[in-house]
Order: sequence, then C-alpha cells, then structure tokens
Amino acid sequence: MKKMSYIILLLVSFLSCNTVEPTKFSPEALNDTFTTLEGNQVTLKSILKKHKGKTIVIDIWASWCSDCIKGMPKVKALQKDYTDVVYLFFSLDRGEDRWKRGIKKYGVEGEHYYMQDQKKCDFGDFVNISWIPRYMVINKAGEIVVFNVIEADDDKLIKALRN
Repeated sequence: MKKMSYIILLLVSFLSCNTVEPTKFSPEALNDTFTTLEGNQVTLKSILKKHKGKTIVIDIWASWCSDCIKGMPKVKALQKDYTDVVYLFFSLDRGEDRWKRGIKKYGVEGEHYYMQDQKKCDFGDFVNISWIPRYMVINKAGEIVVFNVIEADDDKLIKALRN
C-alpha cells in the first residue's frame, strides 16, 4: 500500500508539471520587435495597446507551411463569424518578399507582422513555437486565454471567441 501511495504521488507530481499556460506576455516578449508591411519596426506591446479592449486572435504562420495554407479557409470562416475580433498574422517566412507575396497569394486579411529571426526572438522563445500554424487568443482584458492550438476551429479557440 505504501508503494502504491508513492506511485500515485509521483504520477500526480509528474502530471501537474508544466501544464499551466501563461496568461500574460513576458516583458521580453512585449518588447520584441516586428516589421510592418510598410517596413516600420513595432513592439508587441504597441501592437496590443493599439487593440486594447478588443479580443485578438494571433495566427503564427508562413507561406511555405502547407498546414498553414490548408488552415486558411478555417481562419477566413472565423473572420466571417467573429467580425468584431482583431486578427494579427505573425509570419515566419524566410524573407520579407516571400512574406508579402504569401499574403497576396493566399488573400490573408488582417494585420500583418514579420518576425525578424524566430530562432533568436523573445516572442518566439516565450510562445515556444513547436508547430505552425499556431493560434492564440487574447481576451478584452488583455489576458492570454488560448495559448497553444494548431487548428483554427479548435473548441478552445471557438469558446474563447464566444465569451
């Protein structure tokens, strides 16, 4: 019986580790810079401040990513169903020209930002990008309510947009 208690304790400890997703961006991520379509440098903090009080969907994508392209119809359906939501697209393209061509080619509507070097960027470190597309939802209070989903029709994402 004592051995079983230790196993249960170990299992509970293991399962509870690293399951809490952040609800706020780190100061480093907020100060990370992105490039706008016009070539200006902006911080994540300024992007979020611009949309204070609104629900935000962040879509991390790239034009070379087949899963991202296959997921675009789902994103467009979200945009049609949730018109009061701000859609931010953060690109991991391999060059600004490819990024801009991809936006045009796939008809991606929303605000667009280019991530300089995702391997050395604080935002990338914070969100720990392991797969794209990657969707996040920021609620009207500025809290991250969906941190990591890879489908635009994920139940967690839809529920967050309804609230």
